[in-house]
Amino acid sequence: MTSISATDAADAAVAAETAVTTNNTTTNNTTTNNNTTTTTTTNTNTMQQPQLQPAPGHRASANESLQEPCVNSRGWRKIVRNFTPSWFAVNMGTGIVSILLHNLPYNASWLRYISYVIFGLNVVLFTTFCVMSILRYALYPKIWSAMLAHPGQSLFLGCFPMGFATIINMMIFSCSHWGSGLIHLAWAFWWIDSLLSIATCISMPFIVMHWHRPGLENTTAALLLPVVPTIVAAATGGIVAEVLPDPGRAYMTLVVSYVLWGIGESLSACVLALYFHRLTVHDLPPRDVIVSVFLPIGPLGQGGFGIQQLGKVALRRLPETTAFAPAVAAGFDPARAAEILYVLGVFLALVMWGFALLWVSFALISLATTARFPFNMGWWGFTFPLGVWGTCTSLLAANLDSHFFKVATMIISLAVLLLWLMVGARTVHLALSGAMFVAPCLKTLQEKDAVPASQTGVKK
Repeated sequence: MTSISATDAADAAVAAETAVTTNNTTTNNTTTNNNTTTTTTTNTNTMQQPQLQPAPGHRASANESLQEPCVNSRGWRKIVRNFTPSWFAVNMGTGIVSILLHNLPYNASWLRYISYVIFGLNVVLFTTFCVMSILRYALYPKIWSAMLAHPGQSLFLGCFPMGFATIINMMIFSCSHWGSGLIHLAWAFWWIDSLLSIATCISMPFIVMHWHRPGLENTTAALLLPVVPTIVAAATGGIVAEVLPDPGRAYMTLVVSYVLWGIGESLSACVLALYFHRLTVHDLPPRDVIVSVFLPIGPLGQGGFGIQQLGKVALRRLPETTAFAPAVAAGFDPARAAEILYVLGVFLALVMWGFALLWVSFALISLATTARFPFNMGWWGFTFPLGVWGTCTSLLAANLDSHFFKVATMIISLAVLLLWLMVGARTVHLALSGAMFVAPCLKTLQEKDAVPASQTGVKK
C-alpha cells in the first residue's frame, strides 16, 4: 500500500465524503478501476481504510496551516501582526515637539497654535496605536510571549508610558484653564502612567537579566527604554502637582514623583555605566542600531527637567501642606526646606545638562564616523532624547534668567522640529508602502510553529 502525507490524506478524506454523499456506488467503481491512474488508486485505498482518515480537527488544522500564512501576509492583518511596540516612539517624538513649541522662551501665538495641532495629532496617533496593539494581542495571543522573548522588541514596551506622558503634559499646558475636571482627569491618567512605568521598570530589567541575558558586545543603550519611563512619570507628576487645586493631593503627587525620579535615575546610572564599558571594550554599536547612541541623553535631559520642576513645585506647594508637622511644632519653617529642594534641583539639573552635552558629542561623533545606516523605527530615537534635553534647557533658562540657555533652547527645539519632520515624512512614506511594518519577533514565532514532518505522525 502506498504511504500518503497528511495533506493528501486530508484531501482524500474530503473527496471520499463527497463521493459517498453523491453516489453510494462510487467506492465500487473506484475500486474496479484502480489501475487507471495513480490518483484513483490513492483515493480508493483511502476509502477502503478509514483508519487513515484524519479527524475533523486534524483536517481543519491542516487547511488552516495552508491558509493562515496567506491570509496574514496581506491587508490589515499583516499590519496588525507586524505592529510592534516601537511605534509608540512616534508618540514620544510627536509629543515632545508639541511641548517644545508650546514652551519656547521666545514664543508667539502662532507657534502655540501649531503646538495644539501637533498635540491633537499625537492624541489621534496614540489612540490608533492602542487600538492596533489591542487587536494584535487579542487576535494573535502567541505574539505577546514571542515579543517578550525578543531581546530587542520587548525593550520598546517602555515607549508606551512615555508616549502617554507627553499627552498628559500637554493636557496641563494647553487645557488646564478648562477647569478642575480636566486637571483631575490628567491626575488620574498620571496615576495610570506611573503604575505602567513602575511595572515596566521592574519587569523588563528582570526579563533581560534572566531570559535574554545578552552578552556585553550585544548590549545597547536601548536598555534604557524600560527604565526612563519612571523619570518621565516623575516629571509629569511635577507638572500635574503644580496645578492641582487640593494641596494634600499635590503634596502626595510630589512625594511619589520624587520616589519615581530616584528609581529611574539610579537604575539609569547603572545602565549608563554598563553601556560606557561596552563602548570602550567592543567599539560602537552595529549600523542598524547606531542611532541608539542618542538614547543616553534621555534620562539626563528628562531627569534635569524633572528635578527642577519638582523643586519649583515644592517651593510653592510645601508651605501650603502639613508636611514636617513635628518639626514645625518645634519652630521649623517648611519654606526653608522648599527653598533647599528648589536650589538643589537647579544645581543637579546643571550637572545633568553638562553630562548630557557630553553624550550629545559622543553621539554626533559616532554618526560622523559611521557609514550610511538604514532607516528604521530606531530613527525616532533622534527626537525624544534631544527634545527632553531641550525642555531641561528651557527650564534652566527660566530659573537662571540666562540668555545663553534661552538661545540654546531655541537651537535645540529647531533641530528637534527638523528631525521630526524628516523622520516623520520617511516613516509615512514607508508605512504607505508597507515596508515599515516588520516585526522581528514573528520570525521566532514561525520557527516554533513549524513542526517537522517527522512529528506529524504521517509519513511523507
